[in-house]
Amino acid sequence: MNFCDEDIEADDKIVAEEGERELYEHFRFVADKGQSLLRVDKFLVARLESSSRNRVQQAAEAGCILVNGKPVKSNYRVKPLDVVSVVMDRPRYEFEIIPQDIPLDVVYEDDAVLVVNKPAGLVVHPGHGNYSGTLVNALAYYFRNTPNYDVNDPRLGLVHRIDKDTSGLLVIAKTPEAKTNLGLQFFHKTTQRKYVALVWGLMEHDEGTITGNIGRSLKDRLQMTVFPDGDQGKHAVTHYKTLERLGYVSIVECKLETGRTHQIRVHMKYIGHTLFNDERYGGNQILKGTTFSKYKQFVQNCFDICPRQALHAKTLGFKHPVTGEEMFFDSPIPQDMTQLFDKWRNYTANREI
Repeated sequence: MNFCDEDIEADDKIVAEEGERELYEHFRFVADKGQSLLRVDKFLVARLESSSRNRVQQAAEAGCILVNGKPVKSNYRVKPLDVVSVVMDRPRYEFEIIPQDIPLDVVYEDDAVLVVNKPAGLVVHPGHGNYSGTLVNALAYYFRNTPNYDVNDPRLGLVHRIDKDTSGLLVIAKTPEAKTNLGLQFFHKTTQRKYVALVWGLMEHDEGTITGNIGRSLKDRLQMTVFPDGDQGKHAVTHYKTLERLGYVSIVECKLETGRTHQIRVHMKYIGHTLFNDERYGGNQILKGTTFSKYKQFVQNCFDICPRQALHAKTLGFKHPVTGEEMFFDSPIPQDMTQLFDKWRNYTANREI
């Protein structure tokens, strides 16, 4: 995920994982019909320039080496006609990353890591339709005078991601060793991540767990969906706690056990509580409440206050990649969401609409 080589050339997305994390295929080999059994690390080192066996082994440990679509260890023996893929957690940048003076809310920084609080509306990685104005462009500017930080080097940079219209905490690795270490923590699910969201409807339970495979929708490729039978998609688990019930909406805290694309958005919709103003999943419609025109205007005013899905990555915890110290960060809920919460609190208290 985080350890693949910069000389890998293709950028086909093969599987998606939230957070804010999508995996992209950067290189693919098909073993010959006469291929003798050979360890996959040796197989790849012979085919990738400027790649050491140690780096390939690190990639395999992080689930970055796939054979026939499934992660393998470095001692896997390649067989005839095996399809060996190397994937990364970001697409290959098709254009030079231009440093742009975009303000960064720096929460913490040392020689190994940088933690930032991303505002809603800021795309994380450059991609189709967003070749500038991204967090990566901001990092290129921020590190413009740091000799050892190359924004194009996949061994450095963002370890995970969050959606454009989700706000909150992200960690950036400033050294290859830090990215290797942090990447493994995310891969082995030892990090701590909690989100706060406003969802449609009154939550039935004070707390609970949502389990359901998440994959790309067969009806709409821009959406993810839950496959309850488990025969498609990737295993996903979200733990939630109800913080407040406010009229026709609820404030919830979500703790990620896994990290699939749009995981919280999809899981909450799956249990009947679509995120408030989540346009992609229908949360920008009035899903609960009355038919009175004053109520409709009230909800529209709420949409105007928070013109995006009401989701914030509030906390982030991990072990420092150098010292091993437990690091924990907590970011304030942004103003658009706090105003939204207050508006619903006032509505609930007065019930005049």
